Amino acid sequence: MTTHSAAHLSRSDLADLNAFRAVERQRSFTKAAVELGITTSALSHAIRNLETRLGVRLLNRTSRTVSPTEAGASLALRLNIGFREISEALDNVNHLRVRPAGRLRLNVQRDGASLIIARHLPEFLRRYPEMEVDISVSDHMTDSVTEGFDADIRSGSNMPGNMVAIKLEKAWRRVAVASPRYLYYHSQPEQPEDLRTHACIRLRTGQGIIRKWHFSKDGERRIIDVPGQICVNDATLAIALALAGTGIAWCLEQQVSQHLAEGSLRTVLSDWSPVEPALHLYYPKNRTMPQGLSELIELLREETDTGERHLQQLCSKTLPFPVFSGSF
Repeated sequence: MTTHSAAHLSRSDLADLNAFRAVERQRSFTKAAVELGITTSALSHAIRNLETRLGVRLLNRTSRTVSPTEAGASLALRLNIGFREISEALDNVNHLRVRPAGRLRLNVQRDGASLIIARHLPEFLRRYPEMEVDISVSDHMTDSVTEGFDADIRSGSNMPGNMVAIKLEKAWRRVAVASPRYLYYHSQPEQPEDLRTHACIRLRTGQGIIRKWHFSKDGERRIIDVPGQICVNDATLAIALALAGTGIAWCLEQQVSQHLAEGSLRTVLSDWSPVEPALHLYYPKNRTMPQGLSELIELLREETDTGERHLQQLCSKTLPFPVFSGSF
């Protein structure tokens, strides 16, 4: 008698065992053959081979009926349990493939946090409810691999060569903005140097440095160390202060697009607005991509394309005063 251990089951063994399960369940070679998509003779041959290898009869056959022997009934019971577990295991693997599960750690620049993550992460979590996302918001450059981050989102493309860079959006303009109320009481700046006589809301970087404001026009660059009573390290707060009429803020155009469209803020020196490097998502080149990261990249590209079209629609609205000048 020849016996087989589970560790040495071949592909044909598994196929024959599955064929036996079908016959035992259907109690008919004809119906089981239809279910398996093979001929009745091929099915009979498979069952005979299985019984020969096992050295025991599994089915009682007559011209009208098919029924399991005691050994066959016992084997079918165990096989049904085993094949069900295999099926569930494959379903779980397929489920993970289709719907990623796990935890992503992201290190995100402040501008990226407000413009991309805050807007689009809810949709990612809605689509992939089994994902968890741990986000660190910082303008500090960090070593993602050493710090345990799966990806970084920040402007520019000057990351180390061991990182893959995925461009999320096109380059953005940085604009100086003020409320109509502020501009009513103060003269409109004509040149970047005119800002030295205005109340500017200064920005402090993540490294603790107060940023100088950069402007460019027709290849000419101006860098202004603006004055101001207020210095903040968060663009959202600077915009809120500008809305309140406190002074002129310097921020990315996308951060104030809605306010510009509504007229609660206006650009100043718009023809001097410089272009900022686009935001990129970076991840280690030589590391297996974690669950959910490719789906996040796909969604961010999809959502930012949609947002870009929406912004262009906002900018094309007719307003009682000019909001933008030059090309976007």
